Amino acid sequence: EVSRSISACEGALLIIDATQSIQSQTISNLYLALSKDLTIIPIINKIDLPNSNIELVKNDIIELLGCNKDDIICTSAKKGIGIKNILDSIISRIPAPKGDIKLPLQAIIFDSIYNPFRGVQTYFRIKNGTLKTGQKIKFMSTNNVYNVEEIGIFKLKNFKKKILNAGNVGYLIAGIKNPSEVKVGDTLTEVKNPAKKPIGGFKEVKPMLFAGIYPIENEKYKELRIAIEKLHLNDSSLSFTPETSYALGTGFRCGFLGMLHMEIIKERLERE
Repeated sequence: EVSRSISACEGALLIIDATQSIQSQTISNLYLALSKDLTIIPIINKIDLPNSNIELVKNDIIELLGCNKDDIICTSAKKGIGIKNILDSIISRIPAPKGDIKLPLQAIIFDSIYNPFRGVQTYFRIKNGTLKTGQKIKFMSTNNVYNVEEIGIFKLKNFKKKILNAGNVGYLIAGIKNPSEVKVGDTLTEVKNPAKKPIGGFKEVKPMLFAGIYPIENEKYKELRIAIEKLHLNDSSLSFTPETSYALGTGFRCGFLGMLHMEIIKERLERE
């Protein structure tokens, strides 16, 4: 999830808990962001708590990033302290997106969700070119062609636009009914004037743990398949292939990142 989000950004907020300081997952995500040359804004949150240790956390951040003390923003999201400083820093310190609107359309897909009324809703970042409503586009990994029904940007709600240019992050609705047709990390381009090559740099995550998932009743196999496909839309690290067991019937052999990932998928299948 972090990897695909970083592919659509120029900067990142490194938020550290004032009571816990730097955690192991913080370091792994930070190195991932630095490998993509993102601008990092360090933030210490929860400074209002009585057990916060602001000076210790500041020293840990300076040791990790090599930044100055003045670069670190102290905040309390609960009480609204320092929020304006964060917004001002995003504007002043994070560079504007790069791209050329005159080049052929190149946009990377970094996420997607399933809308039961309109099909797959794809989230993308335009690297080059322009995307318009009514335009014919194709996904470069599958060569599937679609007509752009609606595009827009993200505010508190989806905000419709007729044209999006290089640097924009937005959503796309193109009447895609089958979730398996959308692949995170794929490049979409224009049919009339396509890009010569897809956008690189997106690494597909390999599963480390495998387990079988079967419906209790064989009649619910189709429902299970649709549910797993929808989960796969916004969790590309989940892999699945059909398999058959004499004892359990027809189901899926699924690949996960680890035990925690498997438990999350299991819970989401039951809940959603």
